[in-house]
Amino acid sequence: MTAIASPAAMAAAMVRPGMAAKPPVTPHEKARAAAQEFEAVFLNSMFSEMFTAVDGEGPFGGGPGAGVWRSFLTDEYAKSFARAGGIGIADDVYRTLLAQQEARTGVQPAIATR
Repeated sequence: MTAIASPAAMAAAMVRPGMAAKPPVTPHEKARAAAQEFEAVFLNSMFSEMFTAVDGEGPFGGGPGAGVWRSFLTDEYAKSFARAGGIGIADDVYRTLLAQQEARTGVQPAIATR
């Protein structure tokens, strides 16, 4: 006889490796998360353009739902690339966010590294 898992246990088991278990708390974590999200949006746009020429055969079969599934795929590709270090956009955005914070408050924040 197997035990039935609670909804909370099932939700916890669905968390994939690499997913954030807790939301960002400090200003540095928030700035890093915003920079990473910006890079993911940029990469998603680039990946979407790459896949516009792909049509017909392939993993989606070219049916009416192929565009929707392709958008999910490009979104996951972009998030995965950004989490893995991306192409360097997030680092520049992060430094710019910290510089803007410094200019606004007059206090130089210590730059946190990954």
